[in-house]
Amino acid sequence: MREWKFTLNTLDKVATGLRQDFPGPRVFAFYGVMGAGKTTFIHALCAVMKVKGNISSPTFSIINEYGGPEGPVYHLDLYRLKSEEEAIRAGVEDCLYSGFTCLVEWPERAPALLPPGTIHVYIDAVNEETRLMRVEDK
Repeated sequence: MREWKFTLNTLDKVATGLRQDFPGPRVFAFYGVMGAGKTTFIHALCAVMKVKGNISSPTFSIINEYGGPEGPVYHLDLYRLKSEEEAIRAGVEDCLYSGFTCLVEWPERAPALLPPGTIHVYIDAVNEETRLMRVEDK
């Protein structure tokens, strides 16, 4: 398990560290309450991965696909899903098992769909400016 404390000023450094620790195509599952900073961190991680396109939370579309030098990067937001069956119908499983990098917000909505080797990232607010991030490679 790894831990980092970060603020907006150190976000890029932490995103770079996470990517160095877990290079290549991976599934990252991001946990945290609303407003914890999941989307903000994903935006920084995409910048580190040199992803092209407008990085935004796919709350309504469920899945956003971005272009990157290593192939597509899928950004999934499962918040609105009510079941794993609904996630499957939305194409979530296809992304998770595509062999490309997937960045999943609200993975607890469909935990059984996460593949082995998923990197679990927990983001908690320490205070208004500081976040604590724990990373587990289960």
